[in-house]
Amino acid sequence: VQLQASGGGLVQAGGSLRLSCVASGRTFSRYAMAWFRQAPGKEREFVAAISWSGGSTYYTDSVKGRFTISRDNAKNTVYLQMNSLKPEDTAVYYCAADRISDYFPKMIVNEYHYWGQGTQVTVSS
Repeated sequence: VQLQASGGGLVQAGGSLRLSCVASGRTFSRYAMAWFRQAPGKEREFVAAISWSGGSTYYTDSVKGRFTISRDNAKNTVYLQMNSLKPEDTAVYYCAADRISDYFPKMIVNEYHYWGQGTQVTVSS
C-alpha cells in the first residue's frame, strides 16, 4: 500500500484546510486510518483516527471540535478537515494505515504499518 498525502499549505490563524490521503491497492477499505503530525524538534504525535468502516472516529484533545476525519472507501481516500486553525497546529501532517485493525483506536506510531510522505501545514498568527 502506498499513501499520498496532499492539501497542506500556509493559512492564517482561524482559517481552514482540508488534507487528503489517497491509497493505492484494493485493501484500503479494510484498514483503519489515522493522521499524525510532527512539528520541528518534536516527536510525531497522533491527531485523529477512523475505523475501517468510517463508523468510529477518535481525536486527540487539542483538535476536538476543530478537526474532522472522514473517508471515502470508493475513492481510497481519507480526509482531515481542519477548521479554526491555530499557530500550534503548524507541522508536517502524515497519514497512516493500520493493516491489522484488530482494535480501535490506535494512537502509537509503531502501530501503523504504512505511511504517506507528509504534507506541510503552516498557520501564521
